[in-house]
Amino acid sequence: MSNAFVVHMTITLDDVTPAVTRMIEVPLGIRLDRLHTTFQEALGWTDSHLWELTFGRTGFGIPDPSYGFGGPLDARKTTLAEALEGMRGKTFQYLYDFGDGWEHSVRIHGIAPADLQGSYPRLLEATGMRPPEDSGGPWGYAEKLEALTDPSHEYHEEALDALGDDHDPHTQPNIEVIHARFAALAKKWAPRPRKAK
Repeated sequence: MSNAFVVHMTITLDDVTPAVTRMIEVPLGIRLDRLHTTFQEALGWTDSHLWELTFGRTGFGIPDPSYGFGGPLDARKTTLAEALEGMRGKTFQYLYDFGDGWEHSVRIHGIAPADLQGSYPRLLEATGMRPPEDSGGPWGYAEKLEALTDPSHEYHEEALDALGDDHDPHTQPNIEVIHARFAALAKKWAPRPRKAK
């Protein structure tokens, strides 16, 4: 397995202002379903919607038998190392919630030897708070923010219901919470010692 190396990457939530980014490191050998879980914990999404990781023209997710052959490849059977093999560029896409359409651009900065004393996934930097779930995607969220600040706006009450009167898009993420979530993932995914027969 390629866990001797880590991938340094930045996840950016597209078309959202103020900017929402997370700079993280993950093992090169991480399965893609676990990479999705890492992104969910990094951004604080609730993992309650469909998702897809797209490398070039190839999509990975959790296949639905009702799609037939048109759906994504199984993310549980592919590692990040395998997905990156045929890629020409340094970015891939992560789509969360097919209805709202939260698209994220993921930029690969490099691959380096893992810190044998550290644990992964590892958060390096975080800016911006992600929008609330089910807030209409980037454009619906932008419209709600505008309505929230203007009591005379025709959708002001709807924005209050969706976002709450204390919503502040300039709030910064709680770094300690993300570190704790990542530590829990690292512990959960740590290799188990084999029992002697």
